[in-house]
Amino acid sequence: MIAVDRLVRRYGDLTAVDGISFGVRRGEMFGLIGPDGAGKTTTLRVILGLLAAHGGTVRTCGLDPARRRRAVSERVGYLSQRFSLYGDLTVDENISFFAQVHGVGRWRPRRDDLLEMLRLAPFRGRLADHLSGGMKQKLALACTLIHTPELLVLDEPTAGVDPVSRRDFWKILVRLRQEGLTLLLTTPYLDEAERCERVALMDHGRLLAVDTPEALRGAARGLTLELIAHPRRRAAEILRERDDVADVQTFGERLHVTLKGVAPSEAGPVTDAITAFLRAASIEIGYARPIQATLEDVFIARIQEARPAGPALDEVHP
Repeated sequence: MIAVDRLVRRYGDLTAVDGISFGVRRGEMFGLIGPDGAGKTTTLRVILGLLAAHGGTVRTCGLDPARRRRAVSERVGYLSQRFSLYGDLTVDENISFFAQVHGVGRWRPRRDDLLEMLRLAPFRGRLADHLSGGMKQKLALACTLIHTPELLVLDEPTAGVDPVSRRDFWKILVRLRQEGLTLLLTTPYLDEAERCERVALMDHGRLLAVDTPEALRGAARGLTLELIAHPRRRAAEILRERDDVADVQTFGERLHVTLKGVAPSEAGPVTDAITAFLRAASIEIGYARPIQATLEDVFIARIQEARPAGPALDEVHP
């Protein structure tokens, strides 16, 4: 459905996308993951034909999006970070408007089906301005799906949405994929990325890895320990000074400590050694246990490997 080959896109002297390549298969849910400024949104806009590439090639639904933008728009639905609903129109009227913009014939049965699926039918007469954030996203999705696209592209669709609405929205996306729709999305939430069949990790316009979340976690280097220690910052500082520690990241009150070249069979003795080391430094230990690396652990490790040496990421972005 999507083929990106050595894509380059610049803004003046800034290279926003630097020679990336990946493909999205029909019926797949594919996640494009990376921090702010990684080049995710720019990549989506080139795929949609909203921006021209400065190098490489892109094919969307088998078409050149720069030359066949109209044909691409007929096959693709796009939910942007700031989807524009008309606040002075009702739910019904917003969907009707977008159906007519796309030239959809006999759109009323399709609208009714979407309202039922998205559980918006009881609110079809309500003005869009009077909907909650989660309901606005569902309405935006309905408007995006009214022309029955083959490919759905979503740019951080649940950013700023409350946790309950975020969960409901993801149930809808999973259902759409099960029905055969292909989905390409960006998300700042690594727990959401775990739901994708494959993900591409991006940073500073470059591609760090493309694989399934399971394969990326399985390829994590070394052993990861999760621990609660007080004072946490001091514990992180002295752990980073150890030669056998590859990385230390903070997740709330917890620390994830990645150790170099430690086999799973050595987890027990190594955990004991780390806790003894911290206690000797007057650090109080709540608990310490070996865990499987999360996708977030893997992602941060890949970013740090790719970037020049410098302060730890949680020191740069507390």
